[in-house]
Amino acid sequence: MNGYFRLSIGDNGIAVKLYPPTDGGEAIQIAELMQYLERLSIPCDVKALNAGITSNSETTVPVSSRKSYAIGEKLSIKVSDDKMSAVARFYPPSNGGQEMDKNEILGELKFQGINHGIIESVVDEYIANRQYCTDYAIASGTPMVYGKDAYVEYFFNTDLKARPTVKEDGSVDFFNLNILNNVMEGDLLAKLHPEVKGEMGRNVLGEPIMPPPVKKELIRYERNSIISEDKTELTSAVNGHVSLVDGRVFVSNVYEVDNVDNSTGNIDYDGSVKVKGNVSENFSVKAKGDVEVVGVVEGAYIESGGNIIIGRGMNGMEKGELKARGNIIAKFLENAKATAEGYVESESIIHSTVIAGTEIHVHGKRGFITGGKVSAQNLIEAKVFGSNMGAITTVEVGIDPQLKVKSQELKQEIQDINKSIKKVDPVVKAAAMKLKTGGSLELDQLMYMKQLADQSRNLHRQLASDMFMLEELDGILECEADARIEVTDVMYPGTILVISEASMNVKQKYQYCRFRKIRGDVKMEGL
Repeated sequence: MNGYFRLSIGDNGIAVKLYPPTDGGEAIQIAELMQYLERLSIPCDVKALNAGITSNSETTVPVSSRKSYAIGEKLSIKVSDDKMSAVARFYPPSNGGQEMDKNEILGELKFQGINHGIIESVVDEYIANRQYCTDYAIASGTPMVYGKDAYVEYFFNTDLKARPTVKEDGSVDFFNLNILNNVMEGDLLAKLHPEVKGEMGRNVLGEPIMPPPVKKELIRYERNSIISEDKTELTSAVNGHVSLVDGRVFVSNVYEVDNVDNSTGNIDYDGSVKVKGNVSENFSVKAKGDVEVVGVVEGAYIESGGNIIIGRGMNGMEKGELKARGNIIAKFLENAKATAEGYVESESIIHSTVIAGTEIHVHGKRGFITGGKVSAQNLIEAKVFGSNMGAITTVEVGIDPQLKVKSQELKQEIQDINKSIKKVDPVVKAAAMKLKTGGSLELDQLMYMKQLADQSRNLHRQLASDMFMLEELDGILECEADARIEVTDVMYPGTILVISEASMNVKQKYQYCRFRKIRGDVKMEGL
């Protein structure tokens, strides 16, 4: 049992009787005793009380010669910082004083602000076996319950970073990429798991604790798919290929031809295209889905809303061009121009201009980039850069500085729009409330309010668009610090490295290393 104290009131004044702890209990805390006496406006001799406590024996210390009525049992409450729990400590009555019953204890708790989560069983336990100067966990708040955001579960591969398989002999298998997601009519494509709202909590003071709002979601889709009546399941309406494009499920039929030449003419197709043979010089293939060419592309133009896959590579003849919203995968690229919003994968790039939104990977048996210019946002890796003949090869990674300027401009525009919204919305809401409650407005006032309402809608629409663009830009800019060029064999002189605004002309051989921008300069480090 903890040590405790009790007031003794007699004809000669007030004294404090000190009871030492037993069975390993806590000693009396002088600060707690002082606070108790101060609460009752009873003066005291601190030294005398402290000496009595340290004597560790039952003793009585006079504290005041004034006369006093009997003093009843007292209760103090300590609420945790997060207001989710409360601890009570009880102090015995003086001789002749009254003990508190359950109703009095409950009333005192509420008087001190404890309005929720009182644990009556603890009160009963205390009354049955009163222990003074002892902590009783007397109240506990109800924690709020977090909700769950809605999310969409997709039943096909949405990973745009799938890579071709590297064989044991070091070559790359460009024929069995398994990147296309083939589906059959009736296949389940996506399922919506609705949001689950959180539950409000309440602290021991009775104050509500609101859970964070949860995000709603919906399945976004294009043609060739069927949404269920409750909008929670999406199935394919056709046999074809499914992909996720800008957050929307896109199902397309795959159009197959043997070759693209005089027998077919140019191809412009809403879905995906598979060419079993070659694409001849001066022809074009345009598809909103993927384009897969099993053979060779020669001096042609291919544009894809998804990926471009060329099994035997491309000889652009200085006029051929590839343009993909997704990734470009080709056995080789020679005298060609290729632009991908995703990554570019090849065994060799020769005298070509290649631009990738994310990464460029050149590996396999040869794995070289020679001549021309290659650019990517995050990473360019190859076995060999340049050639021992000193072919000028420009390798560029990092962020366009103009994107940083655009990010700052967007932030300023968002700030200005928010200021305008704060001016316009209250006026529109006030006018709407006036009309709702039976008020009236003059004709010119109604016209002005209509203009303001239109302005408010336009401001909110522009704000949503700017916030979306800023989020995308911020995601791109976060990758800048990790922009790098990796050499897994050798880099020859004649190679020009550009990382963001920093550049370096390579004048000696480098092997098995990585280049980054460090403190404004291009620096080499080991792999």
